[in-house]
Amino acid sequence: MPYVVDFANVSTVGLEPSPVGQALAGLRANEARYFKNKYDHAFTVSPASEEPETLDWVNRILADERDLGISARPLEATSFQVDGIRMAYVFYESGLSINVMYTIGDGKKRAVGFKLSEGMEVPEELAAAGFKFARQKSKLAGVIRGSYFVIKGEY
Repeated sequence: MPYVVDFANVSTVGLEPSPVGQALAGLRANEARYFKNKYDHAFTVSPASEEPETLDWVNRILADERDLGISARPLEATSFQVDGIRMAYVFYESGLSINVMYTIGDGKKRAVGFKLSEGMEVPEELAAAGFKFARQKSKLAGVIRGSYFVIKGEY
């Protein structure tokens, strides 16, 4: 069942199994606010089991580009297109959020972003791959740590 993320009233709906559920809910709300303010897009997520194509696309990009596999269980996922950009998000039980930004056509903006919820450790697979994380403060999510890489292939 799809869920429209409300950034005014942060809810842990769908994220209850996460040990950092409240922080992950804030991270998810932070993304919802961004897309509402920038693109007037309602950020809607579904249980990961209802988004197999999104999970497969994100996992294929991670595997092909960086030989990465995420061990945490995906809780929610979404994919949508705004302003000529295909977006995909996966929110994991560990507190990790992965997003893929993939411009359609020109190929100028194509990247995978990782965001860590406040209170979670850097996942072993990302630490082993050498990712460094910058910090940013968010009223909704506390301290978010983020990293990314540029996508080189075609997907």
